[in-house]
Amino acid sequence: MSAPAGGRPSAPGAGRGFTPDFLTELFRNPLDPGYADAAERRRAAGARPAGWRSRSAQAVSVVVIVALGFLFAVAYRQTVAEEPGRSKARAGLVAQIKAREAQTDELAARADRLREEVGRQRDAALSGSQASRLRRLEAGTGLGRVRGDGVVVRLADAAAQEGDAVTGAGGGPPRVLYTDLQKVANDLWAAGAEAVAINGQRLTATSTIRSAGAAILVDFRPVTGPYEVSAIGPGSLRERFGDSRAAYLMRELVESVGLSFQVREVEELTLPAAPEPRLRYAEPSPSPSGVAGSSGPEPSGSGSSPSPTGGGR
Repeated sequence: MSAPAGGRPSAPGAGRGFTPDFLTELFRNPLDPGYADAAERRRAAGARPAGWRSRSAQAVSVVVIVALGFLFAVAYRQTVAEEPGRSKARAGLVAQIKAREAQTDELAARADRLREEVGRQRDAALSGSQASRLRRLEAGTGLGRVRGDGVVVRLADAAAQEGDAVTGAGGGPPRVLYTDLQKVANDLWAAGAEAVAINGQRLTATSTIRSAGAAILVDFRPVTGPYEVSAIGPGSLRERFGDSRAAYLMRELVESVGLSFQVREVEELTLPAAPEPRLRYAEPSPSPSGVAGSSGPEPSGSGSSPSPTGGGR
């Protein structure tokens, strides 16, 4: 046996010392000693801090609940106090709308009376053939009241329905849309109608049927359901319209969403005249220099021509 440096022999079995394994120690004591020290200090501090925290949290919760209740009570009192003012303002607006509607109806009736008076004066001033030709033109353009046999197409909203919340099956629009009125009016014209009106609003070549929110406007005047599209035409008007695309689609809507769709023949149907159109005139451009891409001075003699009314600009 060899002796270590220094001449002292080593004892048997003491030639190799124990070397700690780092991984074994890590798995045996996974927590850092600092965590253990912190837990020990918390235990040494006793149960008083934990109870104090619990009581402080409860106190904060009570304060928050009381503050929220106070805010809700103030908001409720303010809402109740302002309700009479809102109701009064709403009632005032409703009264103003009804007054304006009554005024509009009165002015429309007065305009019809004045138009009839103008027509009588005009017929008295013109010869018989000229007055007759003018009346035919007015009837064709919608500016004159007409009477004759025809059909009335009645459209009404369906009862409210609830479709499948996931797939949407069984739903669909239960209300008559402005596009439905457009389709019906167009197919009545195509079936041979000579005059068409929607809820008493006569249609002309420049009439519009559109929507504004939930309302339907015919020539910028609101119409409400049930909607009646009246048309004067030949005896085959009802049969030809029944074979149209619009009638087919409306019958499909009756089956799917429950809309009301009826077509009936009427004798001696009277349609009112449409309002006088607002005439507009085209005016030439004051100078071609404003046109994009133009260049160079304006040629002589190319000044603006007089307007259709005869006044040069």
